[in-house]
Amino acid sequence: MQANAFAPYEQLAETLIPHAAEGDDGSHDLAHIHRVFRNAMRIHTQEGGNGVVLAASVLLHDCVAVEKNSPLRAQASRLAAEKASGILRDMGWNDSDIEAVAHAILTHSFSANIPPETLEAKILQDADRLDAIGMVGAARCFYVAGRLGSALYDPADPLAKNRPLDDRRFAIDHFENKLFKLTEGFQTETGRQIAETRHERLQQVLDLFLDEI
Repeated sequence: MQANAFAPYEQLAETLIPHAAEGDDGSHDLAHIHRVFRNAMRIHTQEGGNGVVLAASVLLHDCVAVEKNSPLRAQASRLAAEKASGILRDMGWNDSDIEAVAHAILTHSFSANIPPETLEAKILQDADRLDAIGMVGAARCFYVAGRLGSALYDPADPLAKNRPLDDRRFAIDHFENKLFKLTEGFQTETGRQIAETRHERLQQVLDLFLDEI
C-alpha cells in the first residue's frame, strides 16, 4: 500500500509504514492499519484533536505482533508503545508528542484495559474497535479463528445456551464474548454513531450464519 493512501499525512506514512506491521497476521496487516486510519480521520474531522499525533498513533499501533493466544497478548499495546517511542525519538520528535502517541497506543487495546485520557487516544481506540465490528469485524473474527485452529461453532449448542462461551474453541462464541460488547465502550460521539450501524451489521452476520446452520 502506498503512502498516498494516508493523505494528508503521506510523508509521515512513508517514513512509518516500514515499521507499521510485523508478522503475517492478516487481521493486523497494513490494510487493517489503513482502515483504522480512515476511521480515525472520519472521527477526527468531527471531534478535532492533533492530526499528526493521531496519524502516527494509527500507523504504529500494531508495530509489535502478538498472537491472540499468546500469554503476552495483554502486553501487546505496551510493547508497541515502547517500540513506537523509540522510532519517533530517532526521528527527532519532541518528548510531549512522543508521550501522546505512546499513550494512545498503550490504551487502544481491549486486552490492556487501560482507559484513554486524551482525545487522540480516544479516537484511536474508537477507530480500531470499529474495525472489529461490522462486516470486516466478522471476517477478521473468522480469519483469526482459522489461524488458531478453532471450529466455526459448536454443532450441539451453537449459542452456548447450556455451556460456557469459549471463543478459543468456537469462532461465533467471540461475537457474544467480545464483539457485541465493544459498542458499549466507544469514547467519542462520532465513533458511537458509526458503531451503532456496524453493530447492526454484525448482528445480521450472526443471524444469517445461524439461519444457514
